[in-house]
Amino acid sequence: MNRQKIKAVIFDLDGTLANTLPLCIRAFRESVQPLINRPVADEEIIATFGPSEEGTIKVLAPDHYEKGVSAYLHFYKTFHEMCPRPFAGIEELLKKLQDKAIRIGMVTGKGKYSTAISLEQFGILSFFELIETGSVHGPRKPEGIRVILQQWPGIGKEEVIYVGDAPADIEACRKVGIAIVAAAWAETAEPEKLKKLHPDELFYTVEDFAGWIEGRL
Repeated sequence: MNRQKIKAVIFDLDGTLANTLPLCIRAFRESVQPLINRPVADEEIIATFGPSEEGTIKVLAPDHYEKGVSAYLHFYKTFHEMCPRPFAGIEELLKKLQDKAIRIGMVTGKGKYSTAISLEQFGILSFFELIETGSVHGPRKPEGIRVILQQWPGIGKEEVIYVGDAPADIEACRKVGIAIVAAAWAETAEPEKLKKLHPDELFYTVEDFAGWIEGRL
């Protein structure tokens, strides 16, 4: 990665800002199993990821879509005590970026309602200037990133980084042409899969990432 100063940071949410993936899986299980009358394994749920949660419900319980979505959001909020706050150091990092007038955005595969639930729970909504959420129809992170970049006309692609924990985040950034910082600090992260895709940077702790980015502002 070149030494261009960073003027904007776009964050993923699940597994990047907070350890929300176990919460998501539990909410899917609690909402879907009663509707389809059978157990749903973690692997079956994870295999549907890419679209928003609404897309997952459409795959797992297609005959009960509206009930499934409503139940998911209910359980997602009810069980959010599983993940009461962001990863240690995230709020301080966002504050530091804000104080230095760095533009902050979010592009997440989550639906807009669950995103709002989490950001309210964490108390960090005010840090994000722009937020692009997922689609029921499939992954849209490249599109979401482009939408945000278009609203930052004075900032070049070489001055923006995306921070995400999934291989798909690396692929999305390659399509758009911005640098990707791979976040491997969640218990759900898969560092070996991330390494194989050669992200621009990879960090195992929020603290190490915060130290690195401070030298690039």
